[in-house]
Amino acid sequence: MRKKLKNALETVKGAHTLESVITLLNLNRIKAIKLLSALRKKGYVKTKRLSNNKRLYDISFENRLNGKSYINVLNAHSPIKITTSEVHRVYGKEISLGETLILAIKSRSLRQILASLALFKKIKDWPLLYRLAKAEGLERQVGALYDLSRKIMKTRKMTRRFQNLTLPKKNERYLYIIGGLNSEDFKEIEKKWKVYLPFNRADLEAYK
Repeated sequence: MRKKLKNALETVKGAHTLESVITLLNLNRIKAIKLLSALRKKGYVKTKRLSNNKRLYDISFENRLNGKSYINVLNAHSPIKITTSEVHRVYGKEISLGETLILAIKSRSLRQILASLALFKKIKDWPLLYRLAKAEGLERQVGALYDLSRKIMKTRKMTRRFQNLTLPKKNERYLYIIGGLNSEDFKEIEKKWKVYLPFNRADLEAYK
């Protein structure tokens, strides 16, 4: 890569609009567009369109390696699409649906967790999901979200072993998926798993 282009890449790496690139590099609009075009041709730029119809440019050295983030996987399987400046990616391996589900729950993002319900249609490796959930202390949260997903779609059946290992004991306290949020419509699921769900029936309309 030419030194001038490399220096520009170092300066603007991250998530930017055309205007922020213009400001950071002190370029006029035409030169900024030409720079972004040159970086895109070399594989350093990924482009997303925001809700206000503006373009968001994800600029990084890693883009050229074709790494994937769990957001890519989530968007590939869910009708609810996620737009985020999150740029953490995994290289050299596929991100499993189980990993994607756990990362979505850990995000504490209502929209990401809602989108992740679609993953239960295709998750097959329940032993792996159990290990991932247990490592993060999210076994019951996964169970509660699974039962919630069954309210809105056909899913692959949870294994009996997963359920037996994760159902709460009598003396266990209730857990939150997102602190302070609970459901008015799915009390039976909350009671079964001792997990407060952050969604009500109206929140699931996006799946219809």
